[in-house]
Amino acid sequence: QVQLVESGGGLVQPGGSLRLSCAASRSGFSVLGWYRQPPGKGRELVATISSLSGTRYADSVKGRVTISRDNAKNTVYLQMNNLKPEDTAVYYCHGVFSGGRVYWGQGTQVTVSS
Repeated sequence: QVQLVESGGGLVQPGGSLRLSCAASRSGFSVLGWYRQPPGKGRELVATISSLSGTRYADSVKGRVTISRDNAKNTVYLQMNNLKPEDTAVYYCHGVFSGGRVYWGQGTQVTVSS
């Protein structure tokens, strides 16, 4: 069974940093990424990275967030700096497996508050 397992969320003060990790149970994901769902809102793209390391970022996080992946570890990372209260959300790992099937992680809470 293919799984995506996130870790690294938590409470951080405005201006702080967090690194989220998502470990896939196997290789074969053409695209890995992160989405988030703020309180009372819909799920939105944060960033994605292809198997060839092509990246895409939401305008709201450009310059503050870096996505990377370690194909040897089947893991994708999201380094978030200069966090703002509006970054508060449940962050979900997202993966597109070879053949097009989409998988989601269970989500990890990120809260930015003083």
